[in-house]
Amino acid sequence: MSKDYPVPSGYLERETEVKKSRFIARVYPIGSRDDVRERVAEAHREYPDARHVCWGYQIGRPGSAVEAAMNDDGEPSGTAGKPILNVIQHKDMGDVLVIVVRYFGGIKLGAGGLVRAYAGAAESVLSEVGRVVQQVRVQAHVELDFADEQPLRHWCDGHEGSIESIDYSNRVHALVSVPEVRQDELSAFCESQKLDYRFET
Repeated sequence: MSKDYPVPSGYLERETEVKKSRFIARVYPIGSRDDVRERVAEAHREYPDARHVCWGYQIGRPGSAVEAAMNDDGEPSGTAGKPILNVIQHKDMGDVLVIVVRYFGGIKLGAGGLVRAYAGAAESVLSEVGRVVQQVRVQAHVELDFADEQPLRHWCDGHEGSIESIDYSNRVHALVSVPEVRQDELSAFCESQKLDYRFET
């Protein structure tokens, strides 16, 4: 499913140090709660001796996420997961998970210090990770004669379209995908070429 809001372009890791405590922050693009569970389990496996593995995530459009959650993993309530999630929400990015692994350095940071350290760690990866916006796309079933296939391919090349699948029988059946903003242009092309078409709903 394409998304018309920013999502992380990939994985990124950054490390910060506050009063000898190490904070290893990781950002991931995610699509489900299963992705979150998998990534958190992975972090526990990779850092088995870490004191805390804290995280926050949101799935869906920034500002109206369909799901969001956080975990302090043993830190005082509200000092780790919440600041991580707050930074995510301020970054206007969807489908994003941030995990912060902490190695305790022997000096207590206090509640305010923890909030600042976890927020700073989340900020360090979220400010650097790339963003991608995938446009919402629509699909159309187009039925055409063999002679019309090349003009359709040519039109797609010039209008961000792609032919997802094509079947040849007595006529050609193509599944065409275009950005939603070009739906009317595809309709106009099909009508001008007298092609049978219908959009998936």
